[in-house]
Amino acid sequence: MSYRHAVRTAGAAALGLLLAVAVTPSASASPSVSSSGATAAESVALQRDLGLTGAAAQQRLDRDYAASTTDAALRSQLGAAYQGSWIDQSTGGLVVRTSDPASAAAIQAAGAQPLVAAKGKNPKNGKDKLDKAAKKAARSVGSWYVDDASATVVVESTNVADAQTFAAAAGTTAEDSVQVKQVATTPRTFSDLVGGQAIYNNGGRCSIGFSATSATASFVITAGHCTEGGGTWSGYNQAVIGPVATSNFPTDDFGSIKVNSTATWVPTSQVQGTTSVLGSTEAAVGASVCRSGSTTGYRCGTIQSKNATVNYGGGDVVYGLTRTNACAEPGDSGGSWVAGRQAQGMTSGGSGDCTVGGTTYFQPVNEALTRLGLTLVTG
Repeated sequence: MSYRHAVRTAGAAALGLLLAVAVTPSASASPSVSSSGATAAESVALQRDLGLTGAAAQQRLDRDYAASTTDAALRSQLGAAYQGSWIDQSTGGLVVRTSDPASAAAIQAAGAQPLVAAKGKNPKNGKDKLDKAAKKAARSVGSWYVDDASATVVVESTNVADAQTFAAAAGTTAEDSVQVKQVATTPRTFSDLVGGQAIYNNGGRCSIGFSATSATASFVITAGHCTEGGGTWSGYNQAVIGPVATSNFPTDDFGSIKVNSTATWVPTSQVQGTTSVLGSTEAAVGASVCRSGSTTGYRCGTIQSKNATVNYGGGDVVYGLTRTNACAEPGDSGGSWVAGRQAQGMTSGGSGDCTVGGTTYFQPVNEALTRLGLTLVTG
């Protein structure tokens, strides 16, 4: 039996988790990090999904890591003038949009290409209007996000008229640069009842995203639509992990499970048993990214946009997700996303599958760690 949406009734949740691995606490949440290469599993997935050779996969990881660290520094330096960035796939260079012409020199000095926005134009203003009117969106309106490279707000819908009605109801104007894109399907959370290495609750299955710690306890971080039913979770071997500690869904999509016994379940920094995360530096738009799921294993793609809003229907709207072209399927919810050795987030949902391809969204891990007051377990 397969559930294409999260079931919100306690005791009836069929929630797909991605990764069931143990983790070992480290002394710091932010150790020094490097652009160390892909593991064997990541390399195979990058070559398969992005059409790269082994050497090209390593080069891309190094390029993406350098761009992402530069982007993080410039975002902080530019402040309100920062209007987004992306990796130009034709040149491999980082492009940074700014509203302040005077900041162009600083962007160039950091090794990025500046792009000065037209005066008074900021596509994020249009997205803010859509977010405020999110509850007015028909179910056919699946998501909306800022496309940084084109400086437009893209609204994806199976019904163009519904999307246009929503944009008008939100009060958007021509200056907000809203574009409607017709798609075949709308996003759904990836949930399923299947066997395999996973964690279970009332017959539901979800993958571990990452392990994290507080001053006194250890936790599993996964998707909020997995944990919202509460209860106690067990591992793939049916040994009890512990109870749901927190759950945030909708609006956000993250939750935590308290590890009752670190003797039975040892927290580690591992993803898929092969990748040891070193930190959680946020990857740039255009960077390659890989996810691990209990249904489809390692799958890779590219970050297409950040801060996307997704309408899962039934009033379940989630904000602040990262959009990718990596595929996922029911049973992959909650699992880990990594860029090289840097943790990125946990699978929320999407559309399509790994046969024909698809779009998948993830909940950024740094927001979850900050809101929960937890420290990521790193290698």
